Amino acid sequence: MNPAVSLIGAGPGDPELLTLKAVKALGRADVVLVDDLVDTRILEYCPGARIVRVGKRGGCRSTPQDFIQRLMLRYARQGLRVARLKGGDPCIFGRGGEEAQWLSDRGVACEIINGITAGLAAASASGIPLTQRGLAQGVTLITAHSQDGTTPDWSGLARSGTTLVVYMGVAKVNDMSRQLLAAGMAADTPVAMIERASLPGQRLCPSTLAAMARDADAFQLRSPAILVIGQVAACRVLGIADAPAESAPPLRRQA
Repeated sequence: MNPAVSLIGAGPGDPELLTLKAVKALGRADVVLVDDLVDTRILEYCPGARIVRVGKRGGCRSTPQDFIQRLMLRYARQGLRVARLKGGDPCIFGRGGEEAQWLSDRGVACEIINGITAGLAAASASGIPLTQRGLAQGVTLITAHSQDGTTPDWSGLARSGTTLVVYMGVAKVNDMSRQLLAAGMAADTPVAMIERASLPGQRLCPSTLAAMARDADAFQLRSPAILVIGQVAACRVLGIADAPAESAPPLRRQA
């Protein structure tokens, strides 16, 4: 069965990190619902499609989720091929699983096309290995923002021994630092705060767990940003940071 809806991960920002499968799906689409954080150059791959902007950005006014879902359903029932284009990966803090289930419950076939999630891209573009022998044998991806206002289990995360990669954490830096310190994480634990990962203008603010709130304020850290907390944050390979974003030429649609 050909899927009526494709939930597509657009990657972290740099258009060249889009997957080939995503490019093909966009080329087939009749209508594309685009999230706010998606680089507009990616739309070169769907020149004949109707573009519907459904902005969703943390801390800003967003298009209601129910409206987006019903819009996809309406277009699919009209026989149109629908592409839902999301920043990063659809199923990592992107509500892709919810949307796929909602559509499936209503008899609409869909597919999920992975994208490179921002946490992985931010680290790589900054020269930071998220795992490294002797330092970190695991990675935990976590969001500091929840719809119901609940907070992450910082105490459990502090004891996990994994590299912490925090999404949507800019407004929670002070609370995050305080709770991780209270849970026993060392004050000098390295931290890297990465703004606009993989894009021109990417910035990196190195810090420590104890100083991260002060440094983020002095750096004027802004969303979208990724926070990497753990020993690997001090293992930055110099000469890698900013290179992908600064050297990437504009996309050209293949004939």
